[in-house]
Amino acid sequence: MSFWENFWDIFWWFFVVYAFFAFLYALFIVIADLFRDKDLSGWWKAVWIVLLAFLPFLTLLVYMVARGKGLAQRSMERSRRDQEEADSYIRSVASASPTEEIAKAKALMDAGTITPEEFQRIKARVTS
Repeated sequence: MSFWENFWDIFWWFFVVYAFFAFLYALFIVIADLFRDKDLSGWWKAVWIVLLAFLPFLTLLVYMVARGKGLAQRSMERSRRDQEEADSYIRSVASASPTEEIAKAKALMDAGTITPEEFQRIKARVTS
């Protein structure tokens, strides 16, 4: 065997492995989308699953053509909802309570870092 034959064998092996993992990824995306879709009845979900079991490659292609737009919309909606939940959680744990804000401003005023007028502005902003 020459070097080039080995090279192309290795190249082909990497391509097949890549294609296999891409197929598995697409399969799991479709299955997850099937179970997340609230508009699709249980019977249609069962039909899609059976078709995926017996004709996986063809069913994946048909699913992507027939329901690809909905898949993208559901994915974007889920991503947006997850981001909003993360943002609200971060805001809830990152922001100090009004009492803490006033206590910090009072400590700054007592240290002479801010004036009493600035303290009153902070207090008014926090309590409003």
